[in-house]
Amino acid sequence: MSGRWWGVAVLLLAGCKRDAEQSAAIVTGGDPALGKAAISRYGCGSCHTIPGVPGATATVGPPLQALGQRTFLAGRLPNSPENLMQWVRHPQELEQGTAMPNLDVTEEDARHIAAYLYTLR
Repeated sequence: MSGRWWGVAVLLLAGCKRDAEQSAAIVTGGDPALGKAAISRYGCGSCHTIPGVPGATATVGPPLQALGQRTFLAGRLPNSPENLMQWVRHPQELEQGTAMPNLDVTEEDARHIAAYLYTLR
């Protein structure tokens, strides 16, 4: 997605929750509800605090609230749907030695997870 369209998507995400869910689905190609379920399945809450995900209150990794409003992912990657999906799928390839493990997240699940995370503002 070009920078211009990504900016429009961010503005759309600033709307109400339903609009945020629709916008997140559009920019990622995923389903936020399926992303929330995938986050639980992959155990993301064992390291992160993730609003709306039961039991996701850990502090090993950074809290993920307002992820949709952040400028960077992992401290250095521009926050774009493509980068977020790659980070979820292959964190060790993007930053060797990071504490975030490779969890063998499928491409489809990464889209859904990204969609859910982009609803967090």
